[in-house]
Amino acid sequence: MGRMRTIVSDRLRLRPWQDEDAAFLLDLESRWEVVRFLGSQPTIMHDRESALASIARRRAIDDPVHGIWAITTAADGRLIGNFLLKPIPLSAGEPAGTPTEVEVGWHLHPDSWGHGYATEAASAALTDAFSRGLTRVIAVTHPDNRASQAVCRRLGMAYLGRTTKYYDMPNELFESEAVKPQLV
Repeated sequence: MGRMRTIVSDRLRLRPWQDEDAAFLLDLESRWEVVRFLGSQPTIMHDRESALASIARRRAIDDPVHGIWAITTAADGRLIGNFLLKPIPLSAGEPAGTPTEVEVGWHLHPDSWGHGYATEAASAALTDAFSRGLTRVIAVTHPDNRASQAVCRRLGMAYLGRTTKYYDMPNELFESEAVKPQLV
C-alpha cells in the first residue's frame, strides 16, 4: 500500500481516507438522499464500525492510477464527499474475459451540493489519470440521477445510452477518452 496520491484542484483536495474520517463517512452514507442512487441495492450505513471497515477497503486499493479518495476543501480541509476511479464490476451474465473498464464516480454531502465540487474533483482526477496513461473512463448513473448526469455533461463526457452491463441494473452510460496528441 501507499501508492495512493493526493490530487489537487483550485478549491479541492482528493486525499486518501483516514480512520479519523469515520464520523464524516458515517454521516455521509447514513443519508438516503446520498446513497439512493448507489448500486442496485442502495443501503445506508448504520455504525462507526461499518465506516471504519469501508475506509479500510478504500485504502486497500494499491494501484498507481485507481483509488477512492476523500474530497476536502483546499482552504480548510473540510470533508465534503467521496470520489472513486476504479475498475467497474460487470453485471452477472456478461462475458468473462471482457476487458476491465474504469469507472469514475462521486457522492457529496448535501451541504456541499450545488457548488460545482463534483465537476471540479472529477476534472482534476481525470486529468491526473489520463496523464498517468489511462485512455478511457466511463461513468454510469442511475436513470433518475439527473445531477450526476449533468456533471458528466459538464465534464464533456459522451452519452452512450442506457446499458445493463454494470451493477445488474439499467444505467445511463457516459465515457471520456484521453486526448490523443496530434501528429505534426
